[in-house]
Amino acid sequence: MQTKQQIQQLLTSAGVRPNKRLGQNFLIDLNLMSKLVNSADISGSDIVLEVGCGTGSLTQALAGRAGTVIAVEIDKSLSKIAQRQLADNKNVKIINTDILESKNTISAAVVDAVERGHKKYTGRFLLVANLPYNAACPIMLNLVTGRTTADGMYVTVQKEVAERMTAQPCSSDYGILSIFLGATGDVKIEKRLKPTVFWPKPKVDSAMVSFVRRKEKAERIHNMELFREVTNLFMGHRRKMLKACTKFAVGRFAEIDDWPRIFENCSIEPTSRPEQISPQDYIAIANRCCKYLTAKR
Repeated sequence: MQTKQQIQQLLTSAGVRPNKRLGQNFLIDLNLMSKLVNSADISGSDIVLEVGCGTGSLTQALAGRAGTVIAVEIDKSLSKIAQRQLADNKNVKIINTDILESKNTISAAVVDAVERGHKKYTGRFLLVANLPYNAACPIMLNLVTGRTTADGMYVTVQKEVAERMTAQPCSSDYGILSIFLGATGDVKIEKRLKPTVFWPKPKVDSAMVSFVRRKEKAERIHNMELFREVTNLFMGHRRKMLKACTKFAVGRFAEIDDWPRIFENCSIEPTSRPEQISPQDYIAIANRCCKYLTAKR
């Protein structure tokens, strides 16, 4: 792990400065870095994804525990620094790319690296990272509901994002991220972080958050893609009544002509609002929709 002074020296030697547009705020508190790594309880059979590896400070700690570390860095200059710093760590693969190919797609190069890792290592697939503020939500959403799903996520994020991750129904922070995480696992704020533990100091507080995927929860979802679509349909009109939201149904949902029965079978009041119902309610609605659409074929 690297101190603030060491990171500054590495950047100065390369003739670069932190890029605000890319959300480059380096975690410089070594005790917090150790806490983040320890919270993940990484073993030698685990595959670890780090997004925004920067100069390789956290990557070094991860490499000492994991079977393999896939470190992603969008900044070419920082990627080169990390390559030099980690040259002796044979279990680290640094990928100079944007982690997101699109809003709903993880980079093909990263997916390929993860799949290669699974062929060699039988442990968990974990995200452990000081996530760039501007990309944290789509990264986590993809790793919860996409093709490549994480068994656990141990991250530092903006405090506002942490509150959205852990929000309960009826709260102003409750949204799609809260629903997806609550439907598939357990999420918890481990520690709140002041701006002083980063360099440069951000203007907002942050938090360290853990998410553990629970197989018994995730397996209740019959069709993940449909679950995602159902959630987006209703939360896209979060302050309308559920029965009113169905008027905006398009695509395969437009085929459903008996929404009242679906709500009744799920024991959900159609006059409820999307921001008031639980992740389990969304699972129930999605599963009923899946059953209805399958029967119509």
